[in-house]
Amino acid sequence: MRGHISQAMGLFTDPRHFKLRLFLEGNIIGILTGLLITLFRYLLERSEHLLPVLYGWLRLHPAMIVVWFVILAGIGWLLYRIVKLDAMTSGSGIPQIKGILLGKMDMNWARVLVLKFLGAVLGIGAGMSLGREGPSVQLGACLGQGIGRLTHRSYAEGRYLLTAGAGAGLAAAFNAPLAGVIFCLEELTKNFSPFVLMSAMAATVLSTTVTQYFFGMQPVFHMGEVPVVSTGSVYFLLVLLGAFVGMLGLVFNRMLVVSLDGYASSPLRPWAKPMVPLFAAGVLGFVLPAVLGGGSPLVDSLVVTDYPLTVLVVLLAGKFLFTMLCFGSGVPGGIFLPMLVLGAIGGAIFAKCAVFLGLMAPAWTIDCIVFGMAAYFAAVVKAPVTGSILIMEMTGSFEHMLALILVSMTAFLVADFSGSEPVYEMLLARSLAVRERISQKIRRRRVMVELIVGSGSSLDGKCVREAAWPADSLLVNVKRGAVELVPAADLCLVQGDYLYVLVDDQAQAALLGLTQESCLSKL
Repeated sequence: MRGHISQAMGLFTDPRHFKLRLFLEGNIIGILTGLLITLFRYLLERSEHLLPVLYGWLRLHPAMIVVWFVILAGIGWLLYRIVKLDAMTSGSGIPQIKGILLGKMDMNWARVLVLKFLGAVLGIGAGMSLGREGPSVQLGACLGQGIGRLTHRSYAEGRYLLTAGAGAGLAAAFNAPLAGVIFCLEELTKNFSPFVLMSAMAATVLSTTVTQYFFGMQPVFHMGEVPVVSTGSVYFLLVLLGAFVGMLGLVFNRMLVVSLDGYASSPLRPWAKPMVPLFAAGVLGFVLPAVLGGGSPLVDSLVVTDYPLTVLVVLLAGKFLFTMLCFGSGVPGGIFLPMLVLGAIGGAIFAKCAVFLGLMAPAWTIDCIVFGMAAYFAAVVKAPVTGSILIMEMTGSFEHMLALILVSMTAFLVADFSGSEPVYEMLLARSLAVRERISQKIRRRRVMVELIVGSGSSLDGKCVREAAWPADSLLVNVKRGAVELVPAADLCLVQGDYLYVLVDDQAQAALLGLTQESCLSKL
């Protein structure tokens, strides 16, 4: 018996079965992430149902309003303490994960896991306009990193597990396994590696399976029947919708910077900053409760309620400004879901105007709401494929891939031509600029990095000796299809080659730039 166990463990640890090990580890990460995010979603969904009841009760008992604001102040102080204990818990969590993958940040996975969970539940549960997806991504990444470190995996393998956990967190948050995989490839690693794909796919499928066991298989947004776009005139309107929502997305990125800078230069004490959005939530709970929390109920209400244009504009402005106020404070919470809500409202406004001008039948309004979410995501995050697939899975609109891609690419091009920076790249750059505030010190070390030569990159078509490799880096292996090549000095690299480079972890960003830099930037 002992011999069979040793044989099985030998098979598991054999380098030739690296993909199998990643697949099995991805399954474990997926199950654990699914269970954790199930609890996370349950607590937040309960708060969405309880907050309206609470504010209704407070209207009947006005003397208790003071007590509620004292509780909000206490929550604000707790959020301040959480961020002070570990700066990696601040904000969305997605920029931090990108920073770790670039080798520029590190985190204490166990501490961040506990503090991020508590902080996000407290902040979002109290009504702050923040999303559950960013914390879910970071929580899943913590589990992936934890498994890698507890089992003493290599640094490179630990990165794959962290990435898989991040994708599993997104998939579990939104019942969107395919979007979780694409998010890992398009947004986190920007590298369609078979190793990332193997672990991420296993983790996202298992995490979604776990959450669907508890919440059911219905999509996150309840859109009902969405008419299939089949006429050319509607496709023309979709291009206009993408351009309109894309311009709204430009305002989001720029105002986010204003909000962050405003809090940074504010004379408020650090412990008082989280209380500003919490007190605002306390007021909005009486005057505009629809903008509280992530906003899923608001999206559902857009489908069944014919809001006047003035009400839609108020909802858009209220949700937008409140989101800026909440995220700028630096408390744990994401912007994914508020972005989608703003896109849905923007789509509803576009539809209302198009119907009034006689350009569109009212039946297409629901399409504009759905496509508006994808367009806003594409403009702000600049990840159109992830956005399209995410909205398709979140709404159950599986017949609208062509229309979703059309709207998303239009919004993406609007943002790209305007020079807008992807929101998570911008947030990461800000975090790195104030890196001295991060409690976890970065240790310099040599790591093995897997990269793929992109079309038109600095390495495409160049010999190994001609490339501007970072100092002290070593090209260990080149894989072209199923063939492994010796990285000789006269070997010419081509698009699609997989490179395995030993490099200082601080030089990973420069190395990544060699494989991704477009020739257009040199014109």
